[in-house]
Amino acid sequence: MAWFTGDTGSDSRTIKHTRHDKGTIIMKPLLPLLLLLALTSALAQLPASPPALTPPTQATASVAVPVDNEQALQTQLNRYLWDAARSGNNAMIEEFIHAGYNLNTPDEKGYTAVILAAYHGRDDTLALLLANGADPCQQDKRGNSALMGAVFKGELKIAQRLMAAKCNPNLRNHAGQTAAMYASLFQRSEILSALQEKGADMNATDAFGNSVQTLAQGDVRGH
Repeated sequence: MAWFTGDTGSDSRTIKHTRHDKGTIIMKPLLPLLLLLALTSALAQLPASPPALTPPTQATASVAVPVDNEQALQTQLNRYLWDAARSGNNAMIEEFIHAGYNLNTPDEKGYTAVILAAYHGRDDTLALLLANGADPCQQDKRGNSALMGAVFKGELKIAQRLMAAKCNPNLRNHAGQTAAMYASLFQRSEILSALQEKGADMNATDAFGNSVQTLAQGDVRGH
């Protein structure tokens, strides 16, 4: 089955850039603290004699990063984004927002900042992300949504916030399961009632024949 398995720790993509002089990437300037953290990590991965890089300051207009090292820098920035969502570090999230970073960047499991914040109960962080354009409906690689993660964890307030975001209440994961099925399986009666009010299909079945009714009785088919 494809029930939500949850996020188990740190995991980490798009950075606005233009190509310049064939050898560097000129990036839209990030706020100094964020970029300095990423550069520090990226520099540690360079060979013994790397090209000189100037640490960023408030006056820095742009920072040139070798093309070969762009992916390492971007990966590190992604990790900071995901870790900030997971831990509820709103100050760091605001750095990414001010930098115009892609808040919907998924990790290797498809988890976005919204999914991570929802799963880990970071309601303030979730509100900040949604207010700045993050997608509440994006699904991970198994097709699970942030709402499904919130239901799995019993995060009623977060589930209500996500339901207010007007995602399809009948959104299915790759096994055909809906948020209502999750709510039924895990006995989240308040969330199930709210989903029903939002128009969730109480008669839907998944690929294994599970339904809201059978799951409520503990009858789980498939594996």
